[in-house]
Amino acid sequence: MLAHEIVEDIQSGRVSPREVVATGLQRIARLEPHLHALIRLNPQAEQEAARAEERLARGEHLPLAGVPVVLKDNICTQGLETTCGSKMLASFVPPYSATVVEKLRQAGAVVVGKANMDEFAMGSSTEYSAFGPTRNPWDLERVPGGTSGGSAAAVAADMAPLALGTDTGGSVRQPAALCGVYGFKPTYGRISRYGVVATASSLDQVGTMARSIRDLALLSEAVSGYDPMDSTSLEAKPQFMTALQDSAKGLTIGIVKEALAVGNSAGVLEAIERFRNVMEAQGVRFVEVSLPTLEYALAAYYIVNTAEISSNLARYDGTLYGLRVPAEDSIATMMQSREHGFGPEVQRRILMGTFVLSSGYYDAYYGKALRARAKIKADFDAAFSRADLLLAPTSPFPAFRFGEKTADPLSMYLADIDTVAVNLAGLPAMSIPAGFEGHLPVGVQLIGKALHDEQIFTAANVFEQATERVFVRVAKLNGV
Repeated sequence: MLAHEIVEDIQSGRVSPREVVATGLQRIARLEPHLHALIRLNPQAEQEAARAEERLARGEHLPLAGVPVVLKDNICTQGLETTCGSKMLASFVPPYSATVVEKLRQAGAVVVGKANMDEFAMGSSTEYSAFGPTRNPWDLERVPGGTSGGSAAAVAADMAPLALGTDTGGSVRQPAALCGVYGFKPTYGRISRYGVVATASSLDQVGTMARSIRDLALLSEAVSGYDPMDSTSLEAKPQFMTALQDSAKGLTIGIVKEALAVGNSAGVLEAIERFRNVMEAQGVRFVEVSLPTLEYALAAYYIVNTAEISSNLARYDGTLYGLRVPAEDSIATMMQSREHGFGPEVQRRILMGTFVLSSGYYDAYYGKALRARAKIKADFDAAFSRADLLLAPTSPFPAFRFGEKTADPLSMYLADIDTVAVNLAGLPAMSIPAGFEGHLPVGVQLIGKALHDEQIFTAANVFEQATERVFVRVAKLNGV
């Protein structure tokens, strides 16, 4: 069932939160050995469901009453391990919960597990997890995308109707597209980052995943809002549910010509054309817009990203918390702890980031990347002078096979080509299920103006209604 259907059934008394969670845990037990979408279950899930039941009996309003939710494993949960998919934090138990977790529990949701992810949110396939890869529910020989691949796979397989991920350069939207679900990255600052293990602080943002636009709005509204614990938090009241209007007439959507120029598979281009045809029939106008600096976004992103990674991951030195490998002195302890605790992709990005920040190279690389970032933001502003929303692919291709890109890191980085510019500019964006290439789902991406997140929900709702949820399906698990 979809999340809003579960809420309706629970509030009407047809089913209890404990029954919902018990059924969900049974499905997880059946599918998890095939998918490896979760790193661990929450042993307190049934108790949380019982507490939600008690709160309902007292007459409390719980917008997510009894709904199972999966959390990406870089979102802190008090008393439950948060490992970031890494050996470095394999035994780390946070002393507090992230703000988004507290908001979920206030809304009556039940955390059923922590989702698998690329180590420290670095990757595009969830093959870089220290605990093993996650498989795509649509094809078990293919990746689910990354770095929130576990969250996307869990929602696509209906192991939970809702999930949270994090989006640093597309890590919610890209796996959402590859797994055929919705993935939303808000305007930077609209969802608190407090309690989220940092990868690249100026890019990271908590994102939401669901199988219907109504579910996505319900979840996004529950976790959004100002948080005094987050210095980047914005005072913007979430109104995602009221944005689910039946009409988008008068809306103008700009098709980003550079995003369609080269490299997209036939199924992706067909999905873009299908989205355009459906929305034009609903009274939406389309224009072509240009983002001239889009070709530099990937290079600028990976300089900014690795520089901030080098800074943020300096805290893992084998002394305060995390893995500690004792050696003859403090320097050796630090080096050996990092060597054994970090996987190859994390080590690669730390080295790249340290290099671009080093004396003699800072201006040549990092300073230039910051200037490119400002120009990319200016190009978005110019495009939005002609359109309310922008349309582009989420990923240039559907899910690829395991091992297809891991031997060539640059090839893996190119999987993010359609998403990273949004993070550099701090804009909201959503991946929308819009078709299939063979048996594999593909998505299209709507990008909005800063703090105009709700406008994306309006357009997505109109598209979903017009297609009668043709693309909002539970993945077929090869007969499992």
